[in-house]
Amino acid sequence: MKKSRIETSAKAIGIQSPFASLSMEGLPDGPSEPIQRQPLPPTKLGRVVLRREKSERGGKTVVVVSDFATHLMESEIAEFARKARQSCGCGGTVRGREIELQGDNPAQVRAFFEKAGFRVAGV
Repeated sequence: MKKSRIETSAKAIGIQSPFASLSMEGLPDGPSEPIQRQPLPPTKLGRVVLRREKSERGGKTVVVVSDFATHLMESEIAEFARKARQSCGCGGTVRGREIELQGDNPAQVRAFFEKAGFRVAGV
């Protein structure tokens, strides 16, 4: 028994765009003025924990900011890290969902994150 071949090229009926046969005739006109959208309410940033670490860093001290809320994406955490480095005048990095800031300056780090809207615990 020989199988019949199903045409799969674009010429086959029903394979084209499902919206190709739609028309705009008979539809009402849209609003004449653009819709003014209300700004979204600011989300709560949550609580972060500061801790001072020295182990496995060649004797150098770093301040680790951890326990970010789960609704914050890693890109947002990276942006907070960039701004914290600029604000504190230090280097640092993001490892997973933690920010490591070089130097022993927990007061500056605490002030930055409190100003950004976080509740800060630790150190």
